[in-house]
Amino acid sequence: MDLVLFDLDNTLLSGDSDFEWAQFLIDKGVLDRKVQEAINHEFYKQYQAGTLDIHDFLDFQLTPLARHTRAELDLWHAEFMSARIRPMITAAALALVQKYRDSGALMAIVTATNSFVTGPIAREFGIPHLIATIPQQDCHSGRYTGKPHGLPSFREGKVVRVEAWLESLGWWWGSFTRSYFYSDSHNDLPLLSLVSDPVAVDPDDILRAHAGEKGWPVISLR
Repeated sequence: MDLVLFDLDNTLLSGDSDFEWAQFLIDKGVLDRKVQEAINHEFYKQYQAGTLDIHDFLDFQLTPLARHTRAELDLWHAEFMSARIRPMITAAALALVQKYRDSGALMAIVTATNSFVTGPIAREFGIPHLIATIPQQDCHSGRYTGKPHGLPSFREGKVVRVEAWLESLGWWWGSFTRSYFYSDSHNDLPLLSLVSDPVAVDPDDILRAHAGEKGWPVISLR
């Protein structure tokens, strides 16, 4: 059996769900445009440059979740899926996922974006496992606290989280014939360098150069 891991934003999606969720809330008037839009763009630039402080970003990303009930958030997310996410799902991405589903591979999305945003997206793709940054919840009310729970699934954190997930299933890297990771970002080099078959998908300039040096395949899903 093969292990197939997919980054989400700008990989399976032809856009960034994290960035778009904040923009969606801004457009709805939930977040203040004058303050939040500039911050959202700045964090996205830092991510692209490889300078993002994940904890500063999570304070920005998760705080709005704590201000609203789950019912409100779920209603907005359903609208978000229709307006922003489904238009970013390409036929090529769906075909790639279907190829590995038909082969019987173990598949997971591995993303830094929080599981509230990405859970419904993983289900849309029919990918059964999601390794994402987890927003902390109050165990009694179910409301989000605005803080992350556990280790963020970002850079080296993706490796730690994937290995813990495999261990929970009674597996390790050697359990698989081949292991794949599809990603667009140089931030994912720690995990890309660990699998047997790294694949650069519509990569940023740094990852494209690294893939060229290492002889990794480069594909487009757009």
